[in-house]
Amino acid sequence: MWEQKSFQENNSMGTLYLVPTPIGNLDDITFRALNVLKKADILAAEDTRHTMKLCTHFDIHVPLVSYHEHNKKSSGKKLIAELEAGKSVALVTDAGTPGISDPGADLAAECAVRQITVVPLPGANAAITSLIASALPTDHFLFYGFLPRPKKERKQALTDLSRIPCTLIFYESPYRVLDTLTDMKRSFGNRRISLSRELTKRYETFVRGTLEELIAFLNRSGQPKGEFCLVVEGCPEAQKKPEDLWWETLNIPEHVARYMDAGGLTLKEAIKQAAVDRSLPKRDVYRIYHHIEES
Repeated sequence: MWEQKSFQENNSMGTLYLVPTPIGNLDDITFRALNVLKKADILAAEDTRHTMKLCTHFDIHVPLVSYHEHNKKSSGKKLIAELEAGKSVALVTDAGTPGISDPGADLAAECAVRQITVVPLPGANAAITSLIASALPTDHFLFYGFLPRPKKERKQALTDLSRIPCTLIFYESPYRVLDTLTDMKRSFGNRRISLSRELTKRYETFVRGTLEELIAFLNRSGQPKGEFCLVVEGCPEAQKKPEDLWWETLNIPEHVARYMDAGGLTLKEAIKQAAVDRSLPKRDVYRIYHHIEES
């Protein structure tokens, strides 16, 4: 156990500062972030070329070193040595908060093990920015980040997430976003979703609707551009009371039959209601009820 008192200790080791940088609009940098970046002994960056533009814009003249996913072991050792020698290191990612979906978390964890002070600064973050404008519940949410790239692993991850009741937040690239949305619809059903891109920039865009609507939108729009943040409604069934989930022990044909036998619904009406209960497309319930193989 180690109790870190960020601004009360005076030891021989330095401090690692986790410094958020703008996700688009440079005006979003904080005064405190600029002060730390200008006073640090070393600035560690995911992409030094990208960060150099930031430094030039804000007149920051600090030695710049590279720290990213592919060199984090070798570069991390050098940074730890500098910190243990009493140097202060400011860590930034390309945009947003270091440690979120990038190797900054590994460096911060290693510092904690060695009792090197880690000071986080508040600032820009794409996930929270997207969430608060999504029109979806914000009281509870789960940030997942990037889904696995291999299709089989991505589907399994989505299956594991399908019963979580809170709002889900994902990052995705423009090259995989359509496949990801398609897999989400298969695993989640036709839930509400907010898609955001180019946050804080001139072409900032939010598209809110259902998964089915967004898939159709992207198919019409052609190859999407920009990095995406996907904010998806949590599992509606998991939010319901136990008495609302009377059908959970039934398979789909039994579920449909119960509505026809006990509720007096027609087959078409029963399939529609079962689809609503399970948050599935009606055609999927129809196909399973009639034992039609998926083409």
